[in-house]
Amino acid sequence: MFEFEPALPHGLPIAADGYGNIWVVDLHPGTARWGPIYFACHDAPVNLYQAGSPVQFLDELFRMFEPPHQSLIDDVHEDRLAHVWQTNPGVLSYEQCLRSEDPILSAFARELDESFQIIDLRCAKPGDGFSWGRYGPKTQIKRFRTHAVFAYQKPKSIISRLLGRAPG
Repeated sequence: MFEFEPALPHGLPIAADGYGNIWVVDLHPGTARWGPIYFACHDAPVNLYQAGSPVQFLDELFRMFEPPHQSLIDDVHEDRLAHVWQTNPGVLSYEQCLRSEDPILSAFARELDESFQIIDLRCAKPGDGFSWGRYGPKTQIKRFRTHAVFAYQKPKSIISRLLGRAPG
């Protein structure tokens, strides 16, 4: 299994790029259902949605080898990870999710505190994702059950750490 327990606890690697980055199927425990495929990258430290199914992933893989050699796999691998790392798109605040009418977002927010930022990838397109290492290699990552909804924790300020207060 893939070792990234907080985000993909049942992830199964299916391909690698030769640079330490892999594509992972998000398996759902207790079912025969396979979830989407994510591109798990360490440089930049991001997790990107690649395809909705292994069939879609293979279709894009084969497109890479047919003229004009354009594929969403290459787009995600080469271009979109920099966008996610640099701009951090789609981040929702704890407060937004807590007040949300979406029962998944509001339930997840109730399990967190204001130090978390949330990313909803339930309707993701190839290249959408989150920067799991945004605040360093020890950034705390959480996932809401088997939903493609993730959160990562902003670090406490030095003053908050000294005074023992939660981050704001």
